[in-house]
Amino acid sequence: MVKNYTLQLLNSEETNFTSWNYNLMSITSEFEQACTKVLDHLESTFNKLQLGRASTALVQEIHVHVVSWGMDQKLNQVANIWIIDPQTLKIEPWDKAVLADIEKAIYDADIGLTPLNQGEYLMIKVPPLTKERRADVTKVVHRDGEDAKVAVRNKRHDGRKQAELQFKADEISENTRHSIENKIDEHSSKTNDQIDAMVKAKSEEVMTI
Repeated sequence: MVKNYTLQLLNSEETNFTSWNYNLMSITSEFEQACTKVLDHLESTFNKLQLGRASTALVQEIHVHVVSWGMDQKLNQVANIWIIDPQTLKIEPWDKAVLADIEKAIYDADIGLTPLNQGEYLMIKVPPLTKERRADVTKVVHRDGEDAKVAVRNKRHDGRKQAELQFKADEISENTRHSIENKIDEHSSKTNDQIDAMVKAKSEEVMTI
């Protein structure tokens, strides 16, 4: 009887340990994945900045409302985009009837680019960066970096709150809770350092192009 009780107790403790370890890995893993998405989004945002040179990233994700289809599509899903030279983009829709919709979408995106309708395709001349434009873009870079840090801070708060709720519900131990919070804080700091590095590199790029 004692032997069976001891075995039952050990099994119970093993189950609790496994559960706590799973919750630790689950919460910290979700937070790390969220931080990765923040960094990916920031990189994507930086790639879309108009820096005085042609890049497909400037327009490929613009949402085009295709009137004849009654739906929105990303530009790169309705047209081919080519870099003709360092300052010029060519956009040729697969369906010529969509040309006007693409032209309107680029204007509406308000990204400082003017499409020239050539009948069957669009040409876009990317204007060079002026001193004033460089300063404006640098401000945008820093603003985007701060937005990314806010996103990380919000995710950090969510992760720590989740650990607190699970602790209060006796789903994890106090040690596990502290371990989760420490891991979240460490990764939060690491992610913010990566954001600072990305902002610094992009700002230097803007000022030297």
